[in-house]
Amino acid sequence: MSRQRLVIFDVDGTLCDSQDLIVAAMAGAFAAEGLPCPDHGAVLAIVGLSLPVAMARLVPDQPVEAQARLVEAYKATFMAERSRKLAPLYDGIGALIAGLSATPDTLLGIATGKSRRGLNLLLQGHALDGVFVTQQVADDHPSKPHPSMLLSAMAETGVAPDQTVMIGDTTFDIEMGRAAGIATIGVSWGYHPVEALVQSGADRIVTQARDVPAALDAIWRRA
Repeated sequence: MSRQRLVIFDVDGTLCDSQDLIVAAMAGAFAAEGLPCPDHGAVLAIVGLSLPVAMARLVPDQPVEAQARLVEAYKATFMAERSRKLAPLYDGIGALIAGLSATPDTLLGIATGKSRRGLNLLLQGHALDGVFVTQQVADDHPSKPHPSMLLSAMAETGVAPDQTVMIGDTTFDIEMGRAAGIATIGVSWGYHPVEALVQSGADRIVTQARDVPAALDAIWRRA
């Protein structure tokens, strides 16, 4: 096994603030089906899950066929919204990624509920092509918190679990990391409350992007 280190990021709610796009796309999807849209909090609570799982949680009373139509309507509406507005990176994320990517023996990865197409558009829009050496998306894996994304990222890079850390804003990210046997860092600026991240077993909580390197060092010293 390589002794390189691997830092894996969630995207929505961790690297970028996509909530306006997500909420608008969800409203458009439900309007297309003639259904009342879930409230803002309910929509943000499912961010990070794959779309089929997210829709099933939002409207468990709807038949599978209706849930599938909502998924397709969401995709179409989201891409239309995305063509008009790029989700912004959170404060300090650009500098954090630049610093970590320049750190010897540190590899960066992504594990996201986004589609490959959506992730590619976001990375291109922020000039982050080529920064993340492993990119795990919803197209290829079971929904979070299943550990498949993280296990694949470690297999692709050859980095050991004790040298891998997952960083995310939702309980799904923290639970996924625990299921994969790796350490986790929860961020306070995303879509799930800090109390929920702590209860899910996050090893560290950070409130600013600039605090991530110190949290990583603390985890790796412990390892």
